[in-house]
Amino acid sequence: MKTTSQSAHQTYIKQHQDRFLGELFDLLRIPSVSADPKFAPDVRRAAEYIRQRLLEAGADSATIHETNGHPIVYGERIQDPALPTVLVYGHYDVQPADPYELWDSPPFEPVVRQTKEHPEGAIFARGACDDKGQAYMHVKAFETMMQSGTLPCNVKFMIEGEEEVGSDNLEIFVQNNKDLLAADVILISDTGIISNTTPSITVGLRGMSYVEVEVVGPNRDLHSGRYGGAVANPINVLCNMIARLHDEKGRITIPGFYDKVTNLSLDDRKAMHEVPHNDDEFAADLGVDGLQGEEGYTTIERVGIRPTLDVNGIWGGYIGEGAKTVLPSKAYAKISMRLVPDQNSDEVTDMFAKHFLSLAPKGVKVAVRPHHGGEPAVIPTDSLEYRAASAAFEECWGKAPVPTRDGGSIPIVSLFQRELGLDSVLLGFGLDSDNIHSPNEKYGVFNYLKGIETIASFYQHYAGMKK
Repeated sequence: MKTTSQSAHQTYIKQHQDRFLGELFDLLRIPSVSADPKFAPDVRRAAEYIRQRLLEAGADSATIHETNGHPIVYGERIQDPALPTVLVYGHYDVQPADPYELWDSPPFEPVVRQTKEHPEGAIFARGACDDKGQAYMHVKAFETMMQSGTLPCNVKFMIEGEEEVGSDNLEIFVQNNKDLLAADVILISDTGIISNTTPSITVGLRGMSYVEVEVVGPNRDLHSGRYGGAVANPINVLCNMIARLHDEKGRITIPGFYDKVTNLSLDDRKAMHEVPHNDDEFAADLGVDGLQGEEGYTTIERVGIRPTLDVNGIWGGYIGEGAKTVLPSKAYAKISMRLVPDQNSDEVTDMFAKHFLSLAPKGVKVAVRPHHGGEPAVIPTDSLEYRAASAAFEECWGKAPVPTRDGGSIPIVSLFQRELGLDSVLLGFGLDSDNIHSPNEKYGVFNYLKGIETIASFYQHYAGMKK
């Protein structure tokens, strides 16, 4: 049976869904790419858009806080200091859309198309799922509760513009504004669910160590006929060094890398496999004829509870049209390591640097430049906050969610645990097939609207359980 508040929420969302979508489209049209300085004015424009929409939704105040990088939007509605306070975190910056030519439609011109996973339609645009679409659900859930007179909590919003580049300035902001950010729980929608018929809540996230490496050989590019075979080729050397970072069993060869890895019990590993999964379907969806990874672990375990090391980009030499027989002077790669409890990103970065430098042969110079990192996090499933989120899914989706561990990283979750003493509820609604960080990113219209409803339901259950 529907509750009075749920009926009010559903009615308001249905009445205003076209506007809710239109406002999101306007936000998606802003190319707020935090990694590329040429988009800095657009990043700021997105921050101002969020600030204005918070005020229109009913915030008492909404301000833009400057940082040494991109700004942070803070807004709040304090109903009554005696009520519980929910702190909403999200980010309005997006990944670069490159390569543009692989998009079926322009990445910053949102369009709705039907897909197999989204028969009601999916919004195709950079940031549709990660994280503009999901962050904006909170603004509209807040509006829905304000307009229907059902907001049972105080609410604070902290929407940043640097998540995709490591959130370095967010840590400083949090450390300097603990009183401003005081709350009872943190609510984040930057994760996903198993499917639209099997909802889930993320209770574990991997950490991150991200580095860039450079291999330098001769003092200039050389003719490969005259010098090839006599001088170290930095690209060849780099490829060889990268290949030596894994052994034949798929394990990472960095000394000490696994020393602090927390190994789950057999019972915990068994529980992970209650999540619906089929390796053949997983591979088929990716267009590959087989899977690989660390020996002794299943696919679900490899992407949820085991650390990894991957090359995210590699370049050097001539890559233009036609041929140029050059032996390059330099080669580069970007490498990320996903970490699990109780690994530490700074320690792993140092381990990597020492090991990678030790692999360098004579004839080249090697440099390792750290970019950003973050710590893994595990969220308890026996907390009041988790139970409220589970109840919200049951009310709005008709079934209890499955707790899952996500292979991705949201470094601020461990930051909030450390600096604010608060756990986060990861109430995300994206699908694995939504192509985040890839061309043709999308987000289901159903997920967007149902997410707004579920978030509003969380507030009702959370406030009820806190009494």
